[in-house]
Amino acid sequence: MGARNLPKTSVNLVVVGGQATAAPPLGPALGPLGVNIGAVVSRINEVTRDFQGMKVPVRVTVDTKTKEFQVEMGMPTTSAMIAKELSLEKGSSSAGREAVGDVTLEKVVSIAKLKLRDKNISLKSKVLQVLGTCTSMGVTVEGKSAKEVSSELKSGNLEQRLIELAGETA
Repeated sequence: MGARNLPKTSVNLVVVGGQATAAPPLGPALGPLGVNIGAVVSRINEVTRDFQGMKVPVRVTVDTKTKEFQVEMGMPTTSAMIAKELSLEKGSSSAGREAVGDVTLEKVVSIAKLKLRDKNISLKSKVLQVLGTCTSMGVTVEGKSAKEVSSELKSGNLEQRLIELAGETA
């Protein structure tokens, strides 16, 4: 009673963006479904290429009768996106006392815009969430603590800059 009795089967995986291969876990997970693994790997690498080197959740749905497949990409974590931007292995072990990197507000807004996919939340709220992650990682924003930048944004002092960086109404 394997997957062959079901018309569609989904496999959830975490791959390194743009670097998926037929090696485990991908090959063994897809092999029994009879799908063209090379084509699946190519499609995964195509949809994840913007997240090169980052761990990206992926769902592969296979129609076991027709062998057609669909690849859906999830979103890397905010901390992974910040770490990649700063070439960090991990955040500070003593956030608040020790900064491990500094990021621009423009990059914070860029990450927030990527994370907005399929969400009913304002860009400003998402930027505040990214700033919260910066705080917990020990990452400063343009030389200031992320908490300070959050306070400035909440008070309206950065509203115009946010609109300019977003290229749209925030």
